[in-house]
Amino acid sequence: MARVPFHYIDLRTFCYETEDDKRVEAALRTFLPEDFEIERMESTGHHGDRIIVFSARVERADELRYVLSKIRDLPEFEGLLDELDDRVTDNTEFFLRLDKQAAFKGEPRRGNGLTLRAKVEAYPAKKEAAVENAREALLGDE
Repeated sequence: MARVPFHYIDLRTFCYETEDDKRVEAALRTFLPEDFEIERMESTGHHGDRIIVFSARVERADELRYVLSKIRDLPEFEGLLDELDDRVTDNTEFFLRLDKQAAFKGEPRRGNGLTLRAKVEAYPAKKEAAVENAREALLGDE
C-alpha cells in the first residue's frame, strides 16, 4: 500500500451547553475509524456556560487513510483540490472546516463546526511540496 504523506490529522469540535454531547461526539466519529479514542475536555465559557472540547489525533497509516477516504466523500471534493494552495500553509499544515450538523447525519460536507488540521510531510519542508503531497494523498489510489 502507498505511504500516506501526513504526520498526523487532528480533528476537533466544541459542544456548547445547548447541544447534546453524545450527538456532537457522534458527528466527530463520522470522520474517524470505528472505536477510535476521542479526548474530551470540559471547560467554561465567558459567561459560565459549559463547553466540551472533543478532539482526536490520527497518526497510524491505516487510520489516516480512513480519514482521507471520508474527505474524498465530500460533495465539493473537486473544489477542495482546486483550493489546496490556499488550504496548505507555509508550515506545511492543511486546514479544512467540516459541517457538524451534516456529520451527525453521517454525511461528510464542508461547513462549520468541525475543524481538521493535518501536518503534511514535505522534504524539504516547503509549501509547494506539501501542496503536492496533500493532493497525492487526497486523490489516494484512484
